[in-house]
Amino acid sequence: MNLDEFVSTHAPESGGETFQLENSKLLDVTVSGSVMAKAGSMVGYTGDISFERKSEGGLTGMLKKRATGEGTVMMQATGEGNLYLADQGKEVQILELGETDEISVNGNDVLAFEEGVGWDIRMMNSIAGASSGGLFNVFLEGPGRVAITTHGKPLVVPTPVSTDPNATVAWSSDVSPSAKRDIDIKGLLGRSSGETYQLEFPEEGGFVVIQPYEEFQPGQ
Repeated sequence: MNLDEFVSTHAPESGGETFQLENSKLLDVTVSGSVMAKAGSMVGYTGDISFERKSEGGLTGMLKKRATGEGTVMMQATGEGNLYLADQGKEVQILELGETDEISVNGNDVLAFEEGVGWDIRMMNSIAGASSGGLFNVFLEGPGRVAITTHGKPLVVPTPVSTDPNATVAWSSDVSPSAKRDIDIKGLLGRSSGETYQLEFPEEGGFVVIQPYEEFQPGQ
């Protein structure tokens, strides 16, 4: 295609929702006030937007840093304009949370959420034995839009189910995982902890989001 066609074909979409996909891997956020996003995920913006890293001191700051990935924290984008976000070529999924909706997301897989969404970092003591990024999870409570990322197209599986910790992205608030180890480690030399440990979701009526990829955390 010629240059004019290239420019027009790949130009941002106009109008639409506050959170909208420019393509499957790039999120366009219309900022009018403020929005929370994963630090380092900004690939561009238009208008007048400023950024503030939301890193707190002490234990809280350590947990938030650990939950959102090694060396990263959340950032607050404030102003007026369009903010373009992406994370290592991962697919972006937009969720609309109602007032009573709550979801637990692996901290490394949270891309952005609207200012009105409540959030909290919680240590998952019940799965501390499993070497996974899910040890520290971000609990998000509506109402509002949330963007999460997955390697490839996600699969949403109803509970009860057991999953690989490194492939587990999120789960509904009405279920809680525990770690189980049911394969002899002697037969797993050189294998990942995902085969050694599994996350078990025994309750009925919930769901778990998994991805076709094992996402290892630093140090694994």
